[in-house]
Amino acid sequence: MEFQEKQGLKIWWLYLITGVSIFPALAIMLFDKSGLNLEELKNMYFAPLLALFSPFLIIFLIEKSTLTLKIDQYGIAYRYFPFQFKYKSQRWANIEKAYIRKYDAFSEYGGYGVKSRLWFKINDKAYLLNDGNRGLQLELKNGKKLLFSTNKMEEMELFLINMKTRYNIQAIQ
Repeated sequence: MEFQEKQGLKIWWLYLITGVSIFPALAIMLFDKSGLNLEELKNMYFAPLLALFSPFLIIFLIEKSTLTLKIDQYGIAYRYFPFQFKYKSQRWANIEKAYIRKYDAFSEYGGYGVKSRLWFKINDKAYLLNDGNRGLQLELKNGKKLLFSTNKMEEMELFLINMKTRYNIQAIQ
């Protein structure tokens, strides 16, 4: 019995903002009289164009990154690919509490993505990859906290209730 969820950031709007901000520089570089011609671009190995379009590549990599969350009777495993190649896991024995809670991504963590909590709470980390406002909060026995956003809130709640009753996991609240 296992719950698995994959989620990623949906930031299509960032392509538009980046395109609008790059357009003036690209237009000046290519269409101005004193701008670069094709021969000069070849001599520079197209480095100015690569520099202008590298933000699109970075946005593409961030958008294609996925958080995989697996919950089973042994614990919780998670991986944020391509930034984490191996799964990190937390055994139920290391988890003091696991519960669903409401959060505000901007006021608590400063936005979406993999974030540490604001206001110098460095032991509190969150993986917030959707615009929902509820997620799975883990409080570990070593004092650290992990928060995972989810797109499958009802499924996760039912799965955790089932896990608590079937395997008598005391950490699940």
